[in-house]
Amino acid sequence: MKQPIARLLSTGLFTPPHAISNEELVQAYNAFVEKWNAENPDKEPKEGSSAAFIEKASGIKSRFCLDKEGILDINRMRPKLEQRSNDQLSIMAEMGVAAARDAMKAADLGPDDIDAVICAASNMERQYPAMAVEIQSALGINGYAFDMNVACASAAFGIQTGIGLLGTGARRVLMVNPEICTAHINFKDRDGHFIFGDVATAVIIGTPDGDATPGQFDVLDTRLATRFSNNIRNNMGFLDPSTDTIIDLSDPDSDKLFKQKGRSVFKEVVPLVSEMIATHLADSGIPLGDVRRLWLHQANLSMNVLIAKRILGHDPSAEEAPVVLDEYANTSSAGSIIAYHRHRDGMAPGEIGVISGFGAGYSAGSVIVRAN
Repeated sequence: MKQPIARLLSTGLFTPPHAISNEELVQAYNAFVEKWNAENPDKEPKEGSSAAFIEKASGIKSRFCLDKEGILDINRMRPKLEQRSNDQLSIMAEMGVAAARDAMKAADLGPDDIDAVICAASNMERQYPAMAVEIQSALGINGYAFDMNVACASAAFGIQTGIGLLGTGARRVLMVNPEICTAHINFKDRDGHFIFGDVATAVIIGTPDGDATPGQFDVLDTRLATRFSNNIRNNMGFLDPSTDTIIDLSDPDSDKLFKQKGRSVFKEVVPLVSEMIATHLADSGIPLGDVRRLWLHQANLSMNVLIAKRILGHDPSAEEAPVVLDEYANTSSAGSIIAYHRHRDGMAPGEIGVISGFGAGYSAGSVIVRAN
């Protein structure tokens, strides 16, 4: 078996103060549908939804969010977040800092112990300055920082990138995943309005030197893969004003927010990810039967169960493939890290697990870890 190439020293989690249940979300959505149908008698009527449909389709029961009132307001149906001045900490940076401080406390590390910061997320609050540099400044960390985006796979890509920075002399790398997913979702879209929630996670990556403490995991290997697909998209971009594009967020069919072809995604991503992880384990000399835990991207329960079954060879238990999407919904890059953060205890020293993120792109990454 390969020797460790890095160590996951700690993780951190920031959970927003508000939660929306399926029942609350459906009540608002159905009220919107009733209003829209009455105001648009010449158009094809929109169909209502139900909490039972959402849970059956996704496994999601609720989600956390930065703002609840704006989402449930049928005349708005999007978060209501205040514009901050240049002198204030941005919203994403504030979330990232909270998760980072949680991780730093868990590892008993201060700002002087970290040399680089990566902000890896599916959206950035602004184009520049980089969110990572703002987080670095707020935490008082020296060195350097940068942003990166590989959609829902950003954390896996961020971990591998952080490991690469260790090879250039960094002692420890802080990788944060602040996700305000409720801001890129169309709450007027029946097939997508329930999918996402808000959260932030953080991981501190260090070298495998020195004595490990319980709860830390050595990284044995990482693997990344991308394959272009149009099946998951968010088309809003900085060129929209230059192309005279009209962005009408009142349009329930707008392509300027999250859109996906769910059946195609399921059909194509499951084999892509399961084959990548299985091959990665085989190439690392690890029998599939030795895998004790899979911390998978939290997008869809049926998808995760099928991926885990293909890898493990049997229906996964709740311990083997932990689920957090029932409580958090899809949190893009942060999902697999929440699962790892909350469900890594109970593994004996030497046992193997895999952290895997996957999503738009298609993009996918797997991180093979071993418990200390």
